[in-house]
Amino acid sequence: GRPALRGTSAAERAALTELLQVCAWILFDAERHRISRQLSHRALALARTLPEGAPSVELLVLSVLSLQEEHLGRPAASLRISSSVLAGRDLPARVAAVFHVREARARARLGQGRRALRSLATARELLADGPSPRDPSWTWWFDRSELDGHHGLALADLGDPDTAAALLHEATAAGDAPAYRSLFSAELACLLARAGAWRETDARLSGLVESIPEIGSVRALGALARTARTIERGPRVPRGLRDTAGCLTAALRAQAGATHPAFRRIRRP
Repeated sequence: GRPALRGTSAAERAALTELLQVCAWILFDAERHRISRQLSHRALALARTLPEGAPSVELLVLSVLSLQEEHLGRPAASLRISSSVLAGRDLPARVAAVFHVREARARARLGQGRRALRSLATARELLADGPSPRDPSWTWWFDRSELDGHHGLALADLGDPDTAAALLHEATAAGDAPAYRSLFSAELACLLARAGAWRETDARLSGLVESIPEIGSVRALGALARTARTIERGPRVPRGLRDTAGCLTAALRAQAGATHPAFRRIRRP
């Protein structure tokens, strides 16, 4: 509990802050949002007790909270977080790029196309400058593929599926990528299905069905479930794709056999 933190050193509080942040991220990716947010806010409170200038994951926690608000359909709340971080702070380049991307995703959901594209352009310029000695270690995951993926998702929200698909394809083409980027592959399949690009959807899904047991992201599994539903309801869907969608649904239902509440979103009605 919190009283046990009395008398702890700054190093111990920093370590606990990082642990809370990691747990909050895992729970976010598992669609366990209430407890994820609770842990994120505890991490923020702890981070703000650290000495000035000490290494901190405070901004990482805020970046996840901003992403989470957008994911939950609350882009205005997401934008408040990202804009507050960007306002008046001397941020390292890569950190600033992360928050410009968060800002862009929120603005895209709000229909603010020009401002979203401007934020994405700023993020790309900052990333092009390369690593900086000021970049904190937690920014290791933010690279061109990450930016391409979020750029693609923003364009999908803005009604440009062709460019969005091209960027998501680029984001998924990278080799040694974090496991959570399976989300970009799943979102690409969903985008292709919504566009009625049945051949491309089948090609994308065929490579994903067998990997479903290894996909640890419930967000990605949810995107695949949406893809399956889109195919089931779609007009003039080729028989081969319907068969692939059937295999996908069966694999998702096998994954959703657990009682863990994180799987509720991918159970078929």
